[in-house]
Amino acid sequence: MIPGGVPFPMLSDPAGKIGSVYGVYDEAAGVDIRGRFIIDPDFIVRAAEVLSPEVGRNPQELLRQIKAFQHVRATGEVTPSGWQPGEPTLKPGPDLVGKVWTVWKPK
Repeated sequence: MIPGGVPFPMLSDPAGKIGSVYGVYDEAAGVDIRGRFIIDPDFIVRAAEVLSPEVGRNPQELLRQIKAFQHVRATGEVTPSGWQPGEPTLKPGPDLVGKVWTVWKPK
């Protein structure tokens, strides 16, 4: 890993083959537009974000979402919007329906 870099592999797609599969390849311009995808160990796309080139992505939000997906996978609990590790989670089930706001109070 490069000091201060991203601790996981990143790739380049100069021919647009991967971008075409994920619907982010701009054929007219010959480039992929900004897209990020979180794919779980079972190869299921859990999150996707596509932005036009003039707007950057938020790496802190990406890392937060990866941690949330890892937590959900490990515990079966669900995470509310903006959840950070160590904060309360929700246990899905019929008792929670219509009562999320009584269980989870946003900051």
